Amino acid sequence: MPASPLVAPLTELRRHLGARREVHASVELPGLATSTAAVIEHEPVEVDLVIESIPQGVSVSGTVGARWVGQCRRCLEDVVGDVSVEVKEIFERTPTEGETWPLTSDEIDLEPVVREAVLLALPLAPLCDEGCLGPAPDRFPALVEDDEDEGDGEAEPPRDPRWAALDQLDLGE
Repeated sequence: MPASPLVAPLTELRRHLGARREVHASVELPGLATSTAAVIEHEPVEVDLVIESIPQGVSVSGTVGARWVGQCRRCLEDVVGDVSVEVKEIFERTPTEGETWPLTSDEIDLEPVVREAVLLALPLAPLCDEGCLGPAPDRFPALVEDDEDEGDGEAEPPRDPRWAALDQLDLGE
């Protein structure tokens, strides 16, 4: 099996402080999804990164981009968009929890960095258009009927029976 384009050797790079190596790749990374959006299946994630040797380890910087699909939070129609995120990370032998990545061998696997960057950039509540009014009433007749039954709004909604014991509470008013 060929090596992943996101795995880069570091032996030569680490011998010369300030040495750089570019990583340009289009890779499929299955399973990139949140509860509201996902990278389109079989679409490549575009990776354009530079690895540079620094005294503590290596730094990784550049951009990562992908196309995503999700449902509009108002009308529930499919929404497609592009995400492009800037990456600036440090890999070192003694990583700081939550701030830097571990450097454990003479090669670096950029897949976890790319996955994290894309996942954090996916929209939490996609919207097809700022002017989206929500679902078409004809598609959801039960919702339209409920609105008409309310009439002039003067009728009190039915009370939740679980709160009935509070009606008997005397607060000395």
